Amino acid sequence: MKPPSAGSGGHLGTPLTLRSGQVLPNRLMKSALSEGLAEPDGAPGTRLENLYRRWSGGGYGLLVTGNVMVDRRHLGEPGNVVVEDDRHLAALARWAGVHHEHGGPIWAQLNHPGRQANQRTGRNRPVAPSAIAARVPGAARPRALRDEEIREIIERFGTAAAVVEAAGFDGVQIHGAHGYLVTQFLSPRSNRRDDAWGGDPQRRRAFVIEVLRAVRAAVSPGFSVGIKLNSADFQRGGFTEEESRGVVGALVAEGVDLIEISGGSYEAPAMMGVMAESTRAREAYFLDYARTVREVAGGTPIAVTGGFRTRAAMEQALADRDCDIIGLGRPACLTPDAPKALLEHGRERLDVPAIRMGARGLLGRVTDLRPLDSAVNLQWHAEQLHRMGEGRDPDPARPWWRTLGSMVSKGPAALRPKRS
Repeated sequence: MKPPSAGSGGHLGTPLTLRSGQVLPNRLMKSALSEGLAEPDGAPGTRLENLYRRWSGGGYGLLVTGNVMVDRRHLGEPGNVVVEDDRHLAALARWAGVHHEHGGPIWAQLNHPGRQANQRTGRNRPVAPSAIAARVPGAARPRALRDEEIREIIERFGTAAAVVEAAGFDGVQIHGAHGYLVTQFLSPRSNRRDDAWGGDPQRRRAFVIEVLRAVRAAVSPGFSVGIKLNSADFQRGGFTEEESRGVVGALVAEGVDLIEISGGSYEAPAMMGVMAESTRAREAYFLDYARTVREVAGGTPIAVTGGFRTRAAMEQALADRDCDIIGLGRPACLTPDAPKALLEHGRERLDVPAIRMGARGLLGRVTDLRPLDSAVNLQWHAEQLHRMGEGRDPDPARPWWRTLGSMVSKGPAALRPKRS
């Protein structure tokens, strides 16, 4: 793949053509954010249409939705959109259509939570590759999946992809990060199987390869298929960067269109900013890893999400060919038109407040505030999405204690960090 050439807005404004033939008009991607705004039956409704209408005029080269679950029995959090069949086809078409009014390509992020299923969303016991609970407070011990159940879940990903293509979406992103089911198969900490789905790195990656194949078989050649993949899960004895590079190579061989790099899980939440200050200061949390997979990825574009705040850092990452696409998550919660702000209005920085608990001197003596800070921070940003879903503007001045109060009112499970 040739280095991007300067164009309108510099490297950030340069179009990118994917293997599928789809053209992204620039290098700025709205990365997946879990909205929690679906209707009670799992259909997208007016609130999601309002939110995506705000983003549609923002100038993103690519917009990726939050969690679209493939099985309503197992949801990541309340308010997930669910696609099991075409029962919500008209609503899905309206959702994609509001973005297409003014925006570029939109992809649906397909996911299954596995053992991270939220217990507030149903009575079904969580399922996973092995019967091993996540090491987070309140996590339930999952039931190990049978072979036929694994194959049925794989079929669900293909079915969901076919439905969202029929609804007018331009692609899908398989969620293979943040401790969800794909990640659980990849990690030796959560996958202790010794059959076709586990036992060594090659068999642990079989699930994600079969998911990709099922999706590809269900959609047309011009429909894009990407993946969000962990660089590592940052735990001793877990999924390593070396194994991750092996997965990248296998996915590229299968024809994946785009690989978004992320990292961590509920147990080691690197994706939530729980990391050294020196790492946060570098802006792009996973850029070092992205550099190491460039040769493995070949011509397959790489997106990096997490930490980018200044236009200078974004431009430098593209100019150095460390990545091909800049993913924006939290900045899109407060600046829904972030690409226009950078490319057309000359803004040099996207400010995102660090939401932290108060009374730190007192509370810090009795508990580690970092996990609670992360949970409040993510919920605060989710509340900005909910405001836009209600037709209101984001509120950057919302105090942390109001967010904490809303979380406490929902019970202890709400205090667990959730994926951004």
